[in-house]
This record gives sequence, structure tokens and C-alpha cells, in this order.
Amino acid sequence: MTKKSFIRISIFYLIGISLSNIFRLDILNIVKPNKELTAIEILLTSPLGAVGLLIGALISMSLLKKERKLSYSLSGTSSKWSLIMMLIPIALLGIFGVHNSNNINEHLFGIIGGIATLIYAFSEEIGWRGYLQDELKEIKEWKRVVLIGSLWYLWHLSFLTNADLLANLQFLGWMIFGSWGIGKIIDSTKSIIAASCFHMIINIMMFNGLLTEGISGTNKLIILGASVAIWIAILMIWTKREKTIAD
Repeated sequence: MTKKSFIRISIFYLIGISLSNIFRLDILNIVKPNKELTAIEILLTSPLGAVGLLIGALISMSLLKKERKLSYSLSGTSSKWSLIMMLIPIALLGIFGVHNSNNINEHLFGIIGGIATLIYAFSEEIGWRGYLQDELKEIKEWKRVVLIGSLWYLWHLSFLTNADLLANLQFLGWMIFGSWGIGKIIDSTKSIIAASCFHMIINIMMFNGLLTEGISGTNKLIILGASVAIWIAILMIWTKREKTIAD
């Protein structure tokens, strides 16, 4: 790793872990409970928990761009497939609907919550994969995966609210595994949106406060299964086409 690379990574991570966690931990006491948010407020505030990663990544990417061409872009090698991939879970959430205490129609809230979750996932993925994976592209894959996964784990500061060693080791393991899996997606598509879709579905299943309590377990599994199945089919067509063009 060069000195310039280390400086860029430091800028990205320091901004990412400080600015994002101001909102994630609500240090300024400005984050409203979800039930008090309007539809517009939900969309506007959705990326705040990852805004540091977004800003840090954009700064470091602009510095990296002066040195070489970036490896990844918003839609990668296919705007069409990127768009279809991100619409699938949003459409499914709209169809099933999401119960909420915001007095918003359940089907409309499903769409709003889906868009908000995608925005948040994108704000993270432009940092972890769009920038950091690109910055570390020259080192061995296992080292890159472990490093990104470890930084991703530390960024969450989960050990501040849960000191259980086993729980933290499990979370670290999931972050490393996720870095490997989502890293493979962006490598094959060059699309930050495609990577964000897989990040989004994880948030829908487990972490997103807007959606997790308003969807039944059965509907979550249907959304997960249908989305991933269709995405895999898309990725097979997408990557096969790119390979044919390359040949």
C-alpha cells in the first residue's frame, strides 16, 4: 500500500466513522422516532446513518481518480440490469405492504421504505465496495476481504451496545463474509447499484427499523427468496453477455 493510498483510506474512514455515527448514535439528539416521520422526511433522513461513508468515499474517490481510472461506477456495465435489480425488492415491498404507525398506506409505505433502504445501502456500498475495494484492488483477495470486513465491523461500533464476545465475533464473521460475497457481485458487474441491492436485502431482513417490524416473517422470506432468485438469473445473463462481448 502506497503512502497516498493510506492517506486516502484514512480520510475515508475517519470521515465515515465520525460523521456517520453522529447520526447513527444520535449524538445531537435530532433524530425523530420513525413513527413521527412523514414520507418526505423518511427519504431525506434515510442516508444519514451512512452519510459519513458517502462523503468520505466521494472525497477519496476524487483523489484516487487523479491517479487512475476508477474500477466501478453507479450502474457498472449495464444500466438496464442495475435498474431492474433495484426495482424488484421495492416492487415486492409495495405489493405486500408494510404496516406502520405513520398513518401512511401500507403499500405506499412499502415502496417508500424500500427506496429509503436502498438509499442507505447505496450510501454504505459506495464506501465499502465502490471506493475501498477499488483502492485495495492490488492486494490479495483474502487480505482485502478481511480488511474491509474488519473496518466495516468496527464502523458499526456494535461493541459499545453489546459487549458479548461471541456476538461480536459472529458479527465480525458476517461482515467478512458479506465483504466477500458483495465484493464478488461488484467485481462481476462493476455496478455499485448491484452491490447495494444485496446489502439492501440484508437490511430488510434484519436491521432496518422502518421495515423489520412491519412485515411478517413469511413475507420477508418471500421477498428474500424472490429477489435473490431473480437477481441470480439476471447476474447469469448479465455476466454471460459481458463475457461474450469480451471474447
